[in-house]
Amino acid sequence: MQREGSLEAPTRHPLDWKNPEFWDQASAEKELGRIFDICHGCRRCVSLCTTFPTLFDLVDNSPTMELDGVKKEDYWKVVDQCYLCDLCYMTKCPYVPPHPWNVDFPHVMLRAKAIKFKQGVKLRDRLLSSTDALGKLAAIPVVAQTVNAVNKLPPARAAMQAVLGVHKDRELPPYAPRKFRSSASKAKAFPVRDGKNSPGKVAIFATCYANYNEPVMGHDLVALLEHNEIPYVLVEKEACCGMPKFELGDLEGVAALKEKNMPVLARYARERYAILAPVPSCALMFKQELPLLYPRDADTVAVRDAMFDPFEYFVLRKRDGLLKTDFKNALGKVAYHIPCHSRVQNMGQKTREALELIPGTEVTVVERCSGHDGTWGVKTEYYENSMKIGRPVFRQMAAVEANYVSSDCPIAARHIMQGMGEDAKGAIKAHPLTLFRKAYGI
Repeated sequence: MQREGSLEAPTRHPLDWKNPEFWDQASAEKELGRIFDICHGCRRCVSLCTTFPTLFDLVDNSPTMELDGVKKEDYWKVVDQCYLCDLCYMTKCPYVPPHPWNVDFPHVMLRAKAIKFKQGVKLRDRLLSSTDALGKLAAIPVVAQTVNAVNKLPPARAAMQAVLGVHKDRELPPYAPRKFRSSASKAKAFPVRDGKNSPGKVAIFATCYANYNEPVMGHDLVALLEHNEIPYVLVEKEACCGMPKFELGDLEGVAALKEKNMPVLARYARERYAILAPVPSCALMFKQELPLLYPRDADTVAVRDAMFDPFEYFVLRKRDGLLKTDFKNALGKVAYHIPCHSRVQNMGQKTREALELIPGTEVTVVERCSGHDGTWGVKTEYYENSMKIGRPVFRQMAAVEANYVSSDCPIAARHIMQGMGEDAKGAIKAHPLTLFRKAYGI
């Protein structure tokens, strides 16, 4: 008799993607079938996203009403609905390793996506996952303003939907005419004060989004570090973390970006810097996904151990008695959405902990997935599903009647504001770094 569920902490096995069997479609479909059959018998993930309802509908509408009645070619309909948020693994599934059934749903999805990618993908998907190339082209003076204006024109958006498959109703993030990395202020020479839990100096991995789309996130992070007299540097050279290509199944693309980033980041890690990435997906890529792809790579392991979410770092500084709490401004009500890629870092709700240090601030946390996930919610075929998944979040955030709507994931925050519509009732969208800076009055 196999026991039901597991009380042990989840553990993740490295992804054996260099093994030729990994790329064998028949072998992958066999593993998909094994996992799907377990999911069909459990069904407790049905409310998370559209992946599981797609699977269960296929089973329930099959001749046998069991997995053996589902055609193997229909397995790929399930794969297409998964955007690798990892919530099923981290919050719902009772059969994750070390349970003997060894259910790692996200990684079997990733394997299938990688096989599908090698068989050919749309130009749109390659384009959307090339964030550095898009940013370098669009985030320059005049071009940025032109791109932003065109993205708001209904005829242009209709053409973009017809040609590229980017949904005409999706509100797209703007491009900034001045990149964060080229406009960040020079660091002041503060002494290094190491704490028991936190290194005393910081290297900032800007991320594509903070660099090209919302540089204010980077500037706010710099201001917070300066206010707390923490010396910092910008990472000397950086490329995309690789998460957009990872979610697409482009593992060779991920490998190429890893080879650009790791030698640089590893040097900071070995020099005892805390490496901060202001976008949760980027921090997660270095903390979890790359170490699972390269478990024996010394540079990757060193960077994993040095990587912090900004508020994870600030809370650790508070525990070390090294974070200032001279807040000048109350924030009132904050409706805070914790992104999936923050939750699966296994660090707790560090942003909430930090915001609750601010007097006169009431934080309401919404823990459901927003449904956007990087480029997935932008695509024509998934837009409606992304809005459907997000509806409980939109409703819960609106019910707070908050002064601010906030999420560590800036794309999720934009998606939530779009979904709330008039129900936002004048609430201001602001990143938690912006809110923390406002509270300090700096």
